[in-house]
Amino acid sequence: MQTETQPETSSPKRFQSPSVFAWVILIVFLAFFLQGLGSADISVMRLVKGSQNLGQFFASAIPPSTSRLDVIAKAMLETMNMAIVGVTFGVILSLPIALLCARNTSPHFLVRVVMINLVATLRTIPDLIWALIFVVAVGLGPLAGILAIIMDTIGFCARFFAERIEEINPKPGVALKASGASRTSVIAGAVLPECFPSFVATSLYSVEKAVRSAVVLGLVGAGGIGVELTSAMNLFRYKEALTIILVVLIVVILVEQVSKAVRARIM
Repeated sequence: MQTETQPETSSPKRFQSPSVFAWVILIVFLAFFLQGLGSADISVMRLVKGSQNLGQFFASAIPPSTSRLDVIAKAMLETMNMAIVGVTFGVILSLPIALLCARNTSPHFLVRVVMINLVATLRTIPDLIWALIFVVAVGLGPLAGILAIIMDTIGFCARFFAERIEEINPKPGVALKASGASRTSVIAGAVLPECFPSFVATSLYSVEKAVRSAVVLGLVGAGGIGVELTSAMNLFRYKEALTIILVVLIVVILVEQVSKAVRARIM
């Protein structure tokens, strides 16, 4: 009579002794952390006074003002337009760049290296810096914000598009190539259909990201609701500022919910 053998239970993993590199990283991190605490000049009195000032702000901002709701709605619509237009052009430009960045679709190693570094550069520069650059280049207004969102979207989407392209199943592409299909036909017939749901999900997240970015870009003159918020805060119109904040909050939540619903249907 055979007895069932009990499966061997593996002992839980234990912490290993940190390497020299890990200790160096930890020490550098602690040094920056302690320096940051010191430079912030944190004190109990400042925090108490800050809480009192924040309470005074909300006391003077409640109830929110609706006297300029039409102007605020128009500015919010301009912000949405900036986000949609910027993301649309950014996603369209990200697709060919991602194909050049991906290991399995790039035509040459040097092309891939150049495009990866280009995308890394676009991603490294914050969207607020792009907005400042384009405000200098094309002047104040929504165009500067749209261009900044395009640059930021390319840096974000091209990276994730390329990573998804590299993860695809190579067998359909190999079959098409064996039947005599060109590189373009392989990409159109095997690569893009498999990656499409992921591309859409990433693009929708970019819209959410761009709406939030567009609000901040307006603070430096790139158009949209941020211009109205800056004006309200500078002129101490706190009731109007609270109205703008609430409008932005509602729109961002709605965009996120719509995006989540669309992603749930395509994934």
